[in-house]
Amino acid sequence: MRKTTLLLILSVLVLASCSSVKTTEKALNTGNYDKAISLSIEKLAKNKTKEKNQPHVLMLQEAFRKATDRDLDRISFLEKEQNPENFETIYTLYQRLNNRQERIKPLLPLRILSSGRNAKFKLVNYSDRILAAKENYAGYLYENGVALLNEGDRNKINYRRAFDELRHLDKISPNYRDTRNLIEEAHAKGIDYVHVSVRNRTDQIIPRRLERDLLAIDTYGLNDLWTQYHAKKDRNIRYDFDLELDFRDIMISPEQVHEKEVIKERRIKDGFKYLRDNNGNYVKDSLGNKIKVDKFKRIRCTFYQFTQFKSSKVTGVVKYIDNRTNQLLQRFPIQSEFVFEHIYADYDGDRRALDKSFIDLLDETSVEFPSNEQMVYDTGTDLKQKLKHIITRNKFRN
Repeated sequence: MRKTTLLLILSVLVLASCSSVKTTEKALNTGNYDKAISLSIEKLAKNKTKEKNQPHVLMLQEAFRKATDRDLDRISFLEKEQNPENFETIYTLYQRLNNRQERIKPLLPLRILSSGRNAKFKLVNYSDRILAAKENYAGYLYENGVALLNEGDRNKINYRRAFDELRHLDKISPNYRDTRNLIEEAHAKGIDYVHVSVRNRTDQIIPRRLERDLLAIDTYGLNDLWTQYHAKKDRNIRYDFDLELDFRDIMISPEQVHEKEVIKERRIKDGFKYLRDNNGNYVKDSLGNKIKVDKFKRIRCTFYQFTQFKSSKVTGVVKYIDNRTNQLLQRFPIQSEFVFEHIYADYDGDRRALDKSFIDLLDETSVEFPSNEQMVYDTGTDLKQKLKHIITRNKFRN
């Protein structure tokens, strides 16, 4: 049994090894050199002197040579084009050449057992070329960022593109010239400022506190990298857009009280009596005591349930306006409802006939109806959430 298990394990290991070699060989033959390199490094890192790993030594040597030649040929071609847009690719290729070497270095030397020599890996110091390529790329990003910044007055999107370019430059080459000052400038100029206002186009008065709540923009969490919302205008800011919440209609129902009458009956215990037989004689137990039996009676109660009801409904429209062209960009209908409902009860008769759910309502009494102003204000929480939903789902500038 043990011998069979051992043979099975060895077979699996051999198959796995063959599979690994075939996968690496396929990657090498199809030009996926970096995959072949990764597979070989992974295998050799476990045991580089193992005879069964020799195919990976040879394939790593071949894949490294071909990958290096291909990247250097690509760099040579891009440099001959003398196109500044190639600087990023050239910089990336030099980094890749260097990183590939650094992955292989810890494994060296790698012995080829069949020929008794070490595998050949032509290692080159790319530091100077990486720095030169980095400088070219940084200069390109800087010039491109500055150019976009200068063109920004025609389109704020250019300021944002400049911001992205310059921030990318700052990651590659921190503190390059005046990059950070330019990043701040691009950000400041690329922000859209939106003035938010509420307009009442109904015949009703909107509570001041509702208007304040709706305009408490800081509680919405709407401001982001490129958009700032202001409820109060700043004279020093030129607003790009207006966001108007126009109330179109406010409907408030009359105060209503609905009454419902329910009759409940129940059979309850009402004392006891002595048990008699058919002849009218008392029935006694074995000790001579008279036997007692429960007496029952039917009780009745009329239950009166009162429901106080009042509702309000606010409808309007949210408008996006481009202040540069004074055009309406988008409009979204908005609606909110609030319902006031209070239930209380009274009864006539024996309350013991009532279920617990009915009895609980007897503790409630009528309350004063909310004013129309309060009803409109109470729509505010839902209205605010709907307004936030519209704004977060519909940006002013894509």
